[in-house]
Amino acid sequence: MVHVLSSRVLLRPTDPERSRAFYGEALGLAVYREFGTGPERGTVYFLGGGFLEVSGRADTPPSPAIRLWLQVADVAAAHEELTARGVPVLRPPQREPWGLVEMWIADPDGCEIVLVEVPADHPIRYRPGI
Repeated sequence: MVHVLSSRVLLRPTDPERSRAFYGEALGLAVYREFGTGPERGTVYFLGGGFLEVSGRADTPPSPAIRLWLQVADVAAAHEELTARGVPVLRPPQREPWGLVEMWIADPDGCEIVLVEVPADHPIRYRPGI
């Protein structure tokens, strides 16, 4: 078995500065570390229990099969805050048939991001013996 100590998602944006502005300013993710110089330098953001690295440059946007899943405490508050910052919302918050509250946005390259709230009554929150 491989013992994983840390993990991160790597994004190679078509426009690194635009993507850094989106993740750092529009979404407000905190910077974990930066490396390199110039427009293709790397920026690693805190992403809950993991990290998101925006570095390098790609000629084409990422596959539409790639999506980010970000759990937040309050999707309605996130919707209000992101809308105020001018982030386009693909789909406003709604409770899904599986019980989660989801809202969809996309980064500047079209990478879809789902913001998820786990309601207090959802089975994910069930902790046997606690």
